[in-house]
Amino acid sequence: MTNPLTPKPSAASHVDMVQMVLPSDTNALGAAFGGSVMGWIDIAGAVAAQRHCRQVVVTASMDDLHFHAPIRVGWTVQLKARVLAAFNTSMEVGVTVYAENPLTGERTLTTSALLTFVALDKDGRRLPVPPLTASTTAEKQALDEAHHRRSERLAKKGQPVHWLSLLGA
Repeated sequence: MTNPLTPKPSAASHVDMVQMVLPSDTNALGAAFGGSVMGWIDIAGAVAAQRHCRQVVVTASMDDLHFHAPIRVGWTVQLKARVLAAFNTSMEVGVTVYAENPLTGERTLTTSALLTFVALDKDGRRLPVPPLTASTTAEKQALDEAHHRRSERLAKKGQPVHWLSLLGA
C-alpha cells in the first residue's frame, strides 16, 4: 500500500466534467443561473480535491469567482478542475468553465474560480493532505501564486466583515 502522504502531481487530480444547460438551470433571459454554475464548479472542485487526497473533503471557500460570458439554454458546458496547491490539511483547486454552442461548435471561457477544500476524517477533524509536485513552469507558477493567495486569506481570517451588519448579521 502506498503512503497516503506521498507527493502527487497536479495532473492526478484533473477533472473533466460536462453538463447540458436545461431550462430549469436558466433565468428569464435564457442564460444559466450563476448558482447552478457555482454548484457545478463546487462538484468539479470537490472531485479534484478528493482525487488528490483520497479523503472526504468539504468546501472552505470559493474565491475569485468570475463570470466572463453567459451560457445559453441548450448549450453544453465543460468544467475543468485540478489541484493547484496542497497545504497542511487544505488544497486550492482551480476550475474553469467553457460553454459550447452545439449548433456552431464555438467554445467560450465563461467562468473561472478558485476554491479551497479541507480534508476531514469521519468525526469532522482535519486530516493532512499529500504535498503537490509541480514539474512544469506553469505548475510551479500556479503553486507560487496559490501560496501567495493563501497568505492573504490567512491574514484576513478573523478580521471583522463590516458589511455583515447591513444584512442584520
